[in-house]
Amino acid sequence: MNTDYDVLIIGGGMVGASLACALAPLALKVGIVERYPLRSQTQPSFNDRSIALAYGTRKIFQTMGLWDALENSVMPIKKIHISDRGHFGATRLHAEQVEVDALGYVVEARELGKVLQSALEKNHNAELICPAELEQVSIGEDSARVDVIVDGKSVHLSAALVVAADGSQSSIRDQLGLQVKSWDYGQTAVISNVSTSRPHQQVAYERFTDSGPLALLPMLTLTENGQATERCSLVWTVRTEQAEEHLGLSDAQFLQRLQQRFGHRLGEFVRVGERHAFPLHLLKVPQQVQSRVALIGNAAHTLHPVAGQGYNLGIRDVAVLTQVLANAVHDKADIGDLQLLQQYAEWRQRDHNSVIAFTDGLVRIFSNPLFPVQVTRDIALTALDFLPPLKKIFARHTMGLGGRVSNLARGIPIK
Repeated sequence: MNTDYDVLIIGGGMVGASLACALAPLALKVGIVERYPLRSQTQPSFNDRSIALAYGTRKIFQTMGLWDALENSVMPIKKIHISDRGHFGATRLHAEQVEVDALGYVVEARELGKVLQSALEKNHNAELICPAELEQVSIGEDSARVDVIVDGKSVHLSAALVVAADGSQSSIRDQLGLQVKSWDYGQTAVISNVSTSRPHQQVAYERFTDSGPLALLPMLTLTENGQATERCSLVWTVRTEQAEEHLGLSDAQFLQRLQQRFGHRLGEFVRVGERHAFPLHLLKVPQQVQSRVALIGNAAHTLHPVAGQGYNLGIRDVAVLTQVLANAVHDKADIGDLQLLQQYAEWRQRDHNSVIAFTDGLVRIFSNPLFPVQVTRDIALTALDFLPPLKKIFARHTMGLGGRVSNLARGIPIK
């Protein structure tokens, strides 16, 4: 089979770039089609928003050889405090209870982007095609053809396998006519960074309110002179009709309203950064592979941000797809063969279904105003706090350590 690339990744954001880095040890020629120039400040995947990395994601990055470069930019989460505003239910998770150094980590997307882009520049098997706009994709028996616009000219590329890592509005998915199941939550996430009068002490907070969950994640921010300062990353879920109002408030008004919703566990909120709003919806693609095509990350599943599972689910897609392709290379098999790609899809199905059910269930249960539901969920939260074995199972689930685990997550390098 004579193609321009073995693997052509459409989308060079966090998930697409992570896949290209994971494939580096394999004798595969990889192309990454990306809309934005390398290290562009306009790249939306690598802005100043914060990403929650699960403990399992750390293991994957360690095995890929990326964690050492990232470690100084992350803030470990030692404890997680979960509460139901206006009700008695609460539970607390501690890293030592599940015998790990941290339950997770928080990093600015920009810092993660620097590490991934630096690794890509050193990868001689990977080529960035950017800035480039996807024009058309067509699937043949022996290869896939992808037409892109580069410098105003149409360029024809071919590959044994095309990987759609182009986000929840995936052009690849739409052009191939893959069915999408979606649900609009009627909620919008207002995202910003905030400073508080008390140190966060590496505690993450998930506070459920009648308009949706309010999360505060401990952050480490590096200034231009290399000094580290503490802040918290805020993900405040509000009803969609309230979003514009929250964006239009003055900083003082916004902080006052946030104080009323969250309380004083972190003292006073004293400063807020630039605010952004993102409508929230659930998206799932039942058919995530077809001949010569695989979907990963938000192109395959877009989640509510509750519990910070989205990127971590995508990284586990990366780890499993890499392992399946590594086995194919070892066996000298066709990496775009449908039966091979179905191994990836079947492996990932249980994890996808489990995480989607978990996050969607949390949103629906804690948004339900019925009194019997309120009492039941608060009893469950309180019981979880007093049942260490159940708490450990819950923590391992959120840490990405449940079910069938990839070699990368087990610390076994790809060869």
